[in-house]
Amino acid sequence: MTEENLGAVLTKLFATIESRRSADADLSYTASLLSAGPQRCAKKFGEEAVEALIAATSGDKKALTEEAADVLYHLAVMLTAVGVRPDAVADVLVRRQAMSGHEEKASRKN
Repeated sequence: MTEENLGAVLTKLFATIESRRSADADLSYTASLLSAGPQRCAKKFGEEAVEALIAATSGDKKALTEEAADVLYHLAVMLTAVGVRPDAVADVLVRRQAMSGHEEKASRKN
């Protein structure tokens, strides 16, 4: 088990992804995704999300854990590809913590 919490791990992940933006796409999977553009990054994210759904519905916790890591990685790559900073996502999550889920959903309709 890791000594780091998820937030710290995600912070490092985003920094690593950003550092790979200028890497050789032949040597870095992350660089190859980013160089292929946002559409490719989004497609990979979608593929990984489907794999996570399959693992979740099969009841395979180990597979779901692995797929969840893939989903988080590909989400971070996709956000980086389109220029959405992780702190912007964090700000939304913090704002939403101040209200119930039902209130938050209703506020999006306005």
